[in-house]
Amino acid sequence: MKRDLLFAFSAFFFMSLTAITGVYAVEEANKVQIISKDRLDVTGDGKKDTVFMKGVPFEQGVLFLKDIFLEIVASDGKKYKIPLEGGYEPTIQFQDLNQDNIKDLIVTVETGGSGGLSNHYLYTLKDFKVTDLTVPEPLIIQSEFLDHYKATINIQNNNKTYHFNLKSRAEDYERIGLYHNGKLNEPTELMVLPFGTLKPIPLENQMGLKGVQRISGAYNADFIAFVESTWLLENGKWVVRDVNVMEKKTKDK
Repeated sequence: MKRDLLFAFSAFFFMSLTAITGVYAVEEANKVQIISKDRLDVTGDGKKDTVFMKGVPFEQGVLFLKDIFLEIVASDGKKYKIPLEGGYEPTIQFQDLNQDNIKDLIVTVETGGSGGLSNHYLYTLKDFKVTDLTVPEPLIIQSEFLDHYKATINIQNNNKTYHFNLKSRAEDYERIGLYHNGKLNEPTELMVLPFGTLKPIPLENQMGLKGVQRISGAYNADFIAFVESTWLLENGKWVVRDVNVMEKKTKDK
């Protein structure tokens, strides 16, 4: 009888210990982490506010943050929360992009994909009101491979066409079946990615944004060019100011 009771108590103890350990692990995984803390005026009242970047890891020891958000403890004594999408290594910058003499909040969150992509956000807290200013949409780029290992892109934003000589990749393109004896097997577009980076820069005596998009060929590692674009926020709308295509140099150039 005593032996049976001892066994029952031992089993209950270990089950309880396992349950407690499991709950602790869940609590640790859901623990909010402070990623950054900044003190500056983001409301326009001349008083400093505290801007926290916070995140919750997917699980203990994992770099991916399943929840990311901004928490602003403002000078009016209230807290303002701005939820963001999950990702890696979120960063924040403060610049006045809408020319109202108040710092805006520019956030970048890496997605962790092989293309080096990130999600970008732009908010203002002017007059203690959270407003999503949004970021510019990526350039509208149409692309296609052509016969004889060539390709072309047309950027609708500036209505310009750019041509690429990809003859140095002929052997690889033939091997994967994209071409047969220099003739394109079927109509195929290039891989045009959205903004990989979108950063504030001085532009025309004010602050604007510079975005970089990557263009690849048959697969992501088949890098062809970067397309840079600069933008200004004018009357609530993003206007592209300049576009620059930087092609990868090859022996065919």
